[in-house]
Amino acid sequence: MSSFTPAAFSPPATPRTRPDLQGTFGMVGSTHWIATASAQAVLERGGNAFDAAVAGAFVLHVVEPHLNGPGGDMTGVFVTADAPSAPRVLVGQGPAPAGATIEHYRAEGLDLVPGSGTLAAAVPGSVDAWLLLLRDHGTWDLGDVLAYAIGYARDGHPLLGRVSSTISLVADLFRDHWPTSATRWLPDGEVPAPGTVVTDPEYADLLDAVVAAGSGASSREEAIDLARAAWRERVGAAVEAFVGTPHRHADGGDHAGVMTAADVAGFEASYEDATTVTFRGYTIAKTGAWGQGPALLATLKILEGFDDAALDPSTELGAHTILEAQKLALADRDVWYGDPASDDVPLTYLLSEDYAAQRRALIADTASHEVRPGDVPGRPTPPVPPLRTEYATSAPAGSLPGAPTGGAAAGVGEPTVPAPVHHGHPAGDTPDSPAHTGATRGDTCHIDVVDRWGNMVSATPSGGWLQSSPTVPGLGFCLGTRLQMTWLDEASPSALVPGRRPRTTLTPTLVLRDGEPVIALGSPGGDQQDQWQLLFLLRVLVGGYTPQQAIDAPALHTTSFPGSFWPRTWTPAGAVVEDRLGDAVITGLERRGHVVTRAGDWALGRLSAVTRDPATGLLGAAANPRGAQGYAAGR
Repeated sequence: MSSFTPAAFSPPATPRTRPDLQGTFGMVGSTHWIATASAQAVLERGGNAFDAAVAGAFVLHVVEPHLNGPGGDMTGVFVTADAPSAPRVLVGQGPAPAGATIEHYRAEGLDLVPGSGTLAAAVPGSVDAWLLLLRDHGTWDLGDVLAYAIGYARDGHPLLGRVSSTISLVADLFRDHWPTSATRWLPDGEVPAPGTVVTDPEYADLLDAVVAAGSGASSREEAIDLARAAWRERVGAAVEAFVGTPHRHADGGDHAGVMTAADVAGFEASYEDATTVTFRGYTIAKTGAWGQGPALLATLKILEGFDDAALDPSTELGAHTILEAQKLALADRDVWYGDPASDDVPLTYLLSEDYAAQRRALIADTASHEVRPGDVPGRPTPPVPPLRTEYATSAPAGSLPGAPTGGAAAGVGEPTVPAPVHHGHPAGDTPDSPAHTGATRGDTCHIDVVDRWGNMVSATPSGGWLQSSPTVPGLGFCLGTRLQMTWLDEASPSALVPGRRPRTTLTPTLVLRDGEPVIALGSPGGDQQDQWQLLFLLRVLVGGYTPQQAIDAPALHTTSFPGSFWPRTWTPAGAVVEDRLGDAVITGLERRGHVVTRAGDWALGRLSAVTRDPATGLLGAAANPRGAQGYAAGR
């Protein structure tokens, strides 16, 4: 039983896939066992949670290259032992380059920002953010922290089966259009088999040079700042020299990128206060409206007005209520959220009790098939993004793990909607496969750490997937694709604007009780990240599940909103569920009008979490069994 709350609905009777780890020294959970082991090794050698998280994050760049990379981005939320009641956000989301204008992209014949290629790249933000966190809150020297990643990049690590599969999907694209990626990922012209020991000597050399840049500093803080400057200079020069050559993008055309050395040099990571709401006596901390985090907060405020019995995701009523609340919050995300540095986002109103009550009243006994953003007094409601309808028939090539697969289930009371237009890119030798268009997708990774002093951090690195854009010579990695989350529409708060942060899907979570941190959690999964985290929060904070029970429990999510990733499709009233939810619940959802896709028994969610009980100092960790890759460790 969970120590967080008495059970309001029954946890599953089936055994957990693994134990809830408990101890008093330190705990780590992440999406790859090598990253978890590296971070725990730092804790064992006296490092704090921030030293450990940074070491683990750089390892993730190396061992999960299909899910994140140094050219991507990250967001984190954390508390320090000195200020446990003040959650802060680490902003590792770079902005659009100076040359990334709507006019330029339209002149290239585009109506959407492509999902791959350097036109989709925001300024890399991940590395600078991790180094900033290490400088201000870590204790170790940079070389010691990066030694784990440098070792795996130079000496090698066993290639994941999923990395091999990803390379296989884009191998022809690499051979025909991205020769630098072919050199990097197709040794001898062939896809490396799972378990092959692979290296990245260019990246190892780059990290060695960055560490050496701070060798003459008078303090560890100065050394890290010198390393940050060296990173920006080296990466910026290499990027500008490379991206000006046209290359294949996801639209099927060849375009040059627009990023310059000045764009890279002009970005520095930062901190800001977390955005918070209260739910059932807990404080939930997320990013601001430049991320999707406030949509989780809005969903919780809507759900808070329901009885506990309506919040059990394992029942028909609970699943229906949760799906409908998420649709409402995500509809607001897509018309109101943007970069608060550039836009006046009415977030206080969108998270208010009165507004939540208005939205709650819209939830009926049957599924909505509409996108229903709310109105803000005194503000014209921005237009709903273009709705490109898609019923799931096959997963896009390289799609997110857990994306809808198989035939769409025709539920009772299906809506009257325009004929579906399929924008996916089925795998195989077809005219719209990655080999011809460059249309690829990636995912994300995650890490959580808590130490014996009470420092706690949750972080979600992403972008810069090996399939994002061509490998940049001299760096050993490629740029990210976060700009695909912007719109080529001046009226949208998520419009593409130079210098503006794109609205990211990266959304780690911190939970506090009585001013003390008690849970750090997160998951990969694009638009599904907060949807899967919501299930965890409801099951632990309301249902009395342990963290591992909550992670193991059947998952579900809605697809009834415009997706954040190219080609920005949606499925009206779409609901994707794990089959383990049960035939009775699934049939009930279909009877209520949900268009259900069964994803398989163990397909959705890749959560990890760490916990802390302020009263006893007891620490905990749990990780996802799906895919046999996530791992928790601690003592």
